[in-house]
Amino acid sequence: MIEPVEQLCARLIRFDTTNRGHGQGRGERDLAELVADLLTDAGLKPVLLERAPRRSNVIARLSGQRPDLPALLVQMHLDVVPADPEEWAVDPFGGEIRDGFVWGRGAVDMKDMCASVLTVLARWAEQGRTPLRDIVFAFVADEEDTSDYGAHWLIKDHRELFEGCAVAIGESGGYTVPTRRPDGSLAHLYPVGTAERGTAHLLLTATGKAGHGSRRNDDNAVVKLVDALHRLAAHQWPVVLTPAVREFIERTAATLDVPVDWDDVDGTIARFGPAVKLVENTVRNSTRPTVLSAGYKVNVVPGVAQAQVDTRVLPGTEEWMLSDIDNLLGPGIRREFIANQPPVQSPIESPWFDAMADAIRAQDPEAVVIPYCMGGGTDAKAFSKLGIECYGFAPLLLPEGFDYRAMAHGVDERVPVEGLRFGVEVLDGFLSR
Repeated sequence: MIEPVEQLCARLIRFDTTNRGHGQGRGERDLAELVADLLTDAGLKPVLLERAPRRSNVIARLSGQRPDLPALLVQMHLDVVPADPEEWAVDPFGGEIRDGFVWGRGAVDMKDMCASVLTVLARWAEQGRTPLRDIVFAFVADEEDTSDYGAHWLIKDHRELFEGCAVAIGESGGYTVPTRRPDGSLAHLYPVGTAERGTAHLLLTATGKAGHGSRRNDDNAVVKLVDALHRLAAHQWPVVLTPAVREFIERTAATLDVPVDWDDVDGTIARFGPAVKLVENTVRNSTRPTVLSAGYKVNVVPGVAQAQVDTRVLPGTEEWMLSDIDNLLGPGIRREFIANQPPVQSPIESPWFDAMADAIRAQDPEAVVIPYCMGGGTDAKAFSKLGIECYGFAPLLLPEGFDYRAMAHGVDERVPVEGLRFGVEVLDGFLSR
């Protein structure tokens, strides 16, 4: 008897795999061992790999009927961000099922996808089915921090495990965005991630003359840094229509009967209803100061002041954006990278994208499948370095009014039971073909 996907998802949530960053947390080992057992039960031969104790990755390859075809990678992460139980209506690691939802940290990010994939594999084992091509399943560590114990380490030290993989699917795509047209009719939009903005976390350092806070100081590091940050934060980055963003706007506008004004992109997308959240952060680059550090005593002017800036970079804009940042910062500010992961971009006109769309429409005939660019980042940034085309495709059926984007990393994270069951059917159809 195959365990229902919602019960499996709840069981996965009960493993506290909190990642607090900087190598801190409970680790993924206990959950990884369960995943490995489930993969073994489905007839696969998983391997557990760790760069550090308890930071576990599980990799397994399932041979297909046509080993001559390019292989597919299904990549998921086992870790989750922290959750404060005082803020939640339920135990964030209780894996509670109620009111038609599975509740808990990781319910949509991304133990739902892990449960759906494992359910598909259990079904195939019971029915004696095999996919058309080889599929590599990667359940990885550390995605919620640097991926230095997960995907980035795997592609560096164990890249042979991904031999022959041409395409990968992962989180953040294939879910329903119910949106009303002007006439009140409901459109079922399904975004599939075909691109990601790059992540360029910057450290800015201003140096000046240290001294007493009561005395005139025209070389104050704090003032120089604050002035530079104000220029950077106030700067309005121009609209840049990458292929994924342009295609998203065109297809969404046509579906929702919204006229497109390319001279007023912000005004156009403002009429997209809930779908605006999928595109409002990816029509331009962004630079947002997030961390400040200077001084140790109120009456002492420090000689050094630093800031960290979360910078997100659209495909094809890296060179001129960094040049503009340097001009905005001005002299006396040193810029360096804390992290620099370039943007990801995969083809829209692709049989892979078409197959994802077909798999969704097989379960929801009214589905409108559209490409989109993710505003944040995933482990696609690692796997794309191997030449693998990466897509965000973790299908779910979501009801109208359900704020899916507020669930990931949010309080009272939960996923609809019916949505999980829908995702299993979509993944079964896509992975089978």
